[in-house]
Amino acid sequence: MSGCEEAKMDFGNHPCFNAEKRHSTGRIHLPVAQRCNIQCNFCNRKYDCVNESRPGVTSRVLTPMQAVSYLESVLEKTGNISVVGIAGPGDPFANPEETLSTLERIREKYKEKVLCVATNGLGLPDYVDDLARLAISHVTVTVNTVDPEIGKKIYPWVRLGRNIYRGAPGAEILLERQTEGIKRLKAKGLTVKINTVIIPGINDSHAEEVARYTAGLGADIQNCIPMMHVEGTVFETIAPPEPQHIEALRLKTAKHLAQMSHCARCRADAAGIIGGENPAETAGLLEAAAAPKPDEMRPYVAVASMEGLFVNRHLGEATQVWIFGIEDGKVTLKEQRPTPPPGSGDRRWLDLARILHDCVALQVSDCGKNPKEILEKHGVQVMSVEGLIADTVSPILEGRQVPGVYRARRQCGAGVSCGGTGMGCG
Repeated sequence: MSGCEEAKMDFGNHPCFNAEKRHSTGRIHLPVAQRCNIQCNFCNRKYDCVNESRPGVTSRVLTPMQAVSYLESVLEKTGNISVVGIAGPGDPFANPEETLSTLERIREKYKEKVLCVATNGLGLPDYVDDLARLAISHVTVTVNTVDPEIGKKIYPWVRLGRNIYRGAPGAEILLERQTEGIKRLKAKGLTVKINTVIIPGINDSHAEEVARYTAGLGADIQNCIPMMHVEGTVFETIAPPEPQHIEALRLKTAKHLAQMSHCARCRADAAGIIGGENPAETAGLLEAAAAPKPDEMRPYVAVASMEGLFVNRHLGEATQVWIFGIEDGKVTLKEQRPTPPPGSGDRRWLDLARILHDCVALQVSDCGKNPKEILEKHGVQVMSVEGLIADTVSPILEGRQVPGVYRARRQCGAGVSCGGTGMGCG
């Protein structure tokens, strides 16, 4: 399959693009894209929040294999899911390995499903060929402004590769990449939807120019989304636009682009019918898919602990880990293993991954972004928990989920539950 035109899929069943299908056809978002490469002043990505329904929120982040398992379990329960998408909780192309691996696995297993992604566009140009190869039907690109002077009010920073750009230069680079990405998508025949978050006093009078500009690039439809009030953001004091203001604005933007008006501003783990809450059963399936599962290759759980009784060590401070397994039906300490000494950068975590080659999970009081990513890429799921080891380890070894009461609150949420600086966590 080399392009959308060769895929035997009915794009008319996409509930985001066909308002008539939104009440009968469902979609599912697979939350595999944890990292983000820009910061928006209206965004606060609380990954583990279950009580908010908005973009950037998910109750769990899945690996590609977990995502496919989750999709399988959802499809067994409901037959009306026609669309599979990736929309966060970060950006798909700040997580290209996870995103593409997930899409490839799904396309191989479910050739008839409509696949789509939603992105800020910064990393998009580098992966358009992959999207076309996988017969991705629709790509949503969030374009909030085409004026860098407005952009600098919306984006504190933009990270492209190893470089951090701030202010108008960052907004200009973002626009350049969005422009290139949209052009390349249209050259490949993919449908492009433009999301524009309407922020009163910032870009509301500019939305028509966004429509005009992106229509000139070949975009197919625009979705003018009222900014939501989100605590803990720079824009938390700005009141969301009134519905009549959005309707008047859409009349102007419709002169240039067809308008979408039934967006429900879905969570990154949304599943089912648009506008409805995630079914409790589906939420349980997501929880189950995210749980580490011991097997013959990885029968153990490692713990960062000071005394072997509590989970109470930050990974960066741990000089040893305690290895637990099941013996005669009971959780048993198997051994202690020293951790690699600090000072070698990411090599330390690669060495630790080898040390934990037979462990399905590592429980810590907290952990930086780099070690977590490296260890999880090598098959060790890192879990921030707190409490007695007997209470946190036994559920995993017995094939159950760790109760939420034991999940530790992050000490630093830079780029996760706060805006961050663009530099990431150590």
